[in-house]
Amino acid sequence: MQIHVVASNETLSSIAQAYGTTAQSIAESNRVPNPDRLVIGQTLVIPITGRFYFVKTGDTLWSISRKFGISYEELARINGIPVNQPLSSGYRLYIPPMPKTEREFNGYVEPLGTSVTQALENSAVEAAPYLTYLAPFSFQAQRDGSLKAPPLNNFESIARNNRNVLMMVINNQENGQFSDELGRILLTNPAIQAAFLNNVVRTAKQYGFRDIHFDFEYLRPADKEAYNQFLRTAKARFSQEGWLLSTALAPKTSAAQKGKWYEAHDYKAHGQIVDFVIIMTYEWGYSGGPAQAVSPIGPVRKVLEYAITEIPPSKIIMGQNLYGYDWTLPFVQGSQAKALSPQAAILLAGRNNVPIEYSKTAQAPHFSYTDTQGKKHEVWFEDARSIQAKFDLMKTLGLRGMSYWKLGLPFPQNWLLISDNFNVRKRS
Repeated sequence: MQIHVVASNETLSSIAQAYGTTAQSIAESNRVPNPDRLVIGQTLVIPITGRFYFVKTGDTLWSISRKFGISYEELARINGIPVNQPLSSGYRLYIPPMPKTEREFNGYVEPLGTSVTQALENSAVEAAPYLTYLAPFSFQAQRDGSLKAPPLNNFESIARNNRNVLMMVINNQENGQFSDELGRILLTNPAIQAAFLNNVVRTAKQYGFRDIHFDFEYLRPADKEAYNQFLRTAKARFSQEGWLLSTALAPKTSAAQKGKWYEAHDYKAHGQIVDFVIIMTYEWGYSGGPAQAVSPIGPVRKVLEYAITEIPPSKIIMGQNLYGYDWTLPFVQGSQAKALSPQAAILLAGRNNVPIEYSKTAQAPHFSYTDTQGKKHEVWFEDARSIQAKFDLMKTLGLRGMSYWKLGLPFPQNWLLISDNFNVRKRS
């Protein structure tokens, strides 16, 4: 497959002709939301085996072969040209597909309210073939050690039909907020902790969960070691059942990082105790903050480069957002940006007749527009280029895989690129 960035005056037909495929194939694969009016800067994943490279001034067979990890002799043979043939600018070379490695992928799915919408269930069905884990968000721990379950509907059967491990996500939220006091009780009261673990085991058996995932956030710094010891106890208990244990971790860049979100998350201890961690490498740009990329590559890389000094890379799953935000400018503290899918972002750019730009620094697409009330907006979202940049980082660092927050906002290019880059590990 190949990522193409739409230029001025291009159409699906002209793009398809350049790559030897059909407009219908491109439109269907990408579920192009604007097939009759492409936006300059919009990305398309071209559904072909391998890819084409269009020669630039100064390119040679040798320099191109090094770029793609193939010998120049083999590149010449595949394209039916002499090894010493000069290459003219614009000449099209075919590049065969690269070998794929195996990785794990998780998708959180969050029902809102007391039911699962059909659209959300459909999103889980679409994503499940590309996932190792399916993670309904979430069971809420209670102060007496009991659990409040989310609506689960058909998630168990979706996971079973797609050989997903059903992940039991448990958090320490009360009234929609993470509670350090609830965390303190669960981690330091032996009787309640025992009841809590008993309830986790009983519930996991009832629904068929095979990974228990603790998303305990904003714990008291004083409870760091209590959390570590709790995980040791939980690991011993769950191993008897043949289950995995995983945790969600805040995106730290050092062991000494201050702040309630960070201090109780001991990267080194989690790396020793649990089977894998999911690091929440997103929300630099968030709904309540100023406009910027949600998961800029630089800060994401910095977190993960620190993480691999404390945790084996084979235990690290990178967090990734499947959404973007639309901010009204100028940013005012207390205002809220609107979440939107990559598909919706493309349509919004098209309606306002503005091109999509791409930040090489953040490795993320963005655009600005003025609404009908004369208010200026800035939009940052994800596209095939930004996801490919994260996949490349996964490969470079040797990480276990990627976890998506969250299913429900359509982004078909992401699933296309998983198939092109990796073999998805299935654990059943």
